Amino acid sequence: MDLIFALTLSFTLLLTSVFRGYFIAYPLFASMLIFMAVLMRRGFSLKSLLKMAFQGSQKSFSVLNVLLLIGVVTAIWMAAGTVPAIVYYGIQLIHPQYFIVATFILCGFVSLLLGTSFGTVSTVGIALMIMAKGSGINPHLVAGAIIAGAYVGDRCSPMSSSANLIATVTQTKLYTNIQNMWRTALVPLVVSALIYALLSLLNPVQITDQTFTTELSRVFKIHGIDLLPAIAILVLAILQIEVRLSMVISVVVAGAIALFYQHYPLIDLLKFAVVGFGLEDSTPLQTILLGGGLLSMVKVSIVVVISTAFVGIFAGTQALKSIERFLERSRGGDRFLSTCLVGIGTAAFGCTQTIAILLTQQLVQKKYKENEKGHYKLALDLENTVVVLAPLIPWNIAGLVPATILNTDAGFIPFAIYLYLLPLLNLIHIRLSTPPKLSLCN
Repeated sequence: MDLIFALTLSFTLLLTSVFRGYFIAYPLFASMLIFMAVLMRRGFSLKSLLKMAFQGSQKSFSVLNVLLLIGVVTAIWMAAGTVPAIVYYGIQLIHPQYFIVATFILCGFVSLLLGTSFGTVSTVGIALMIMAKGSGINPHLVAGAIIAGAYVGDRCSPMSSSANLIATVTQTKLYTNIQNMWRTALVPLVVSALIYALLSLLNPVQITDQTFTTELSRVFKIHGIDLLPAIAILVLAILQIEVRLSMVISVVVAGAIALFYQHYPLIDLLKFAVVGFGLEDSTPLQTILLGGGLLSMVKVSIVVVISTAFVGIFAGTQALKSIERFLERSRGGDRFLSTCLVGIGTAAFGCTQTIAILLTQQLVQKKYKENEKGHYKLALDLENTVVVLAPLIPWNIAGLVPATILNTDAGFIPFAIYLYLLPLLNLIHIRLSTPPKLSLCN
């Protein structure tokens, strides 16, 4: 009963934080203290709980430097004109008749390069919404295509914080996970693109506002050379170069372009790397092309550390043992389905993608220990469930923040087709490929 009270109070705190706009780490830390108080009442010492929290947080240490590097990459890419060039050329290629499907594909491509859904939505996503404004098209449809595309790379980019986190907690290799993710994402991507193509034909867009692209070419020197940092990331990913080294190389290339081609002073680049990129000129781009930097990832890093510490306490005290025992009984297609359901539950409770990933991994991991490849199967199932399902929870910041950035609401969810086709089609594939005898045993 005391654990149910703690869960209810924690959920209330987290939900209040999301809708009031408070930093999620505050209620998360408060929730951890609440659970520690309950567990101390059950006989655990403060020292043992702190030890469990520290051991849990150690899992996050290897991913923290990746998170900080992502912040630097984002800021320097903006200064180099890489992000503006990607947006500029992408928009130029869009045909109004195929606006929705082009939006999905462009956001997917940009998110693969940036590795962040929020960064994708904040740059190319806003530009696409501006282009669609005044055309009479349903804004929820456009937002759904943008957010679905943004999570293509948030799921399987080498620079994705969630992909790096899952590789860390499941003790798997990032690039092997990415190969597995592409294998299971191909059909959902194609089907999603076909559906968006049909929706494009049914909802033609008349684009009249070219202000955004005009302003991009005025503020930045838009040239193919601006794309070199992104090309470097792609090539190094294909060569399976360690992701941190890849990002450092990309930052060096981007820094050189920003310094010698965009003519930013070195002191400005250092400032951007720490506090984030920003435009000083009076331009509509000021509120769009900004952010990144080490400091922008500090809050994310704090959330990851607290979340892993929280899960460390759950693991050490076996507080969720009854749920784990119930889930251990499922196998095969039922195992994937149960991971889906747990992912939905943890995403609804935790209000963030990070908490959802860590709690789901903690609850279902024992079901994936049947052989030495179980860790890779666990990593893949987490990517195919909780990572893409979290944005579909209206109050989870994985979907709430992008929707807020795009000035829309939960109405985008029915149109974020890829996000629910991915787990659905994978579930169907598992069920169809499971031998009848095994399915009867389940």
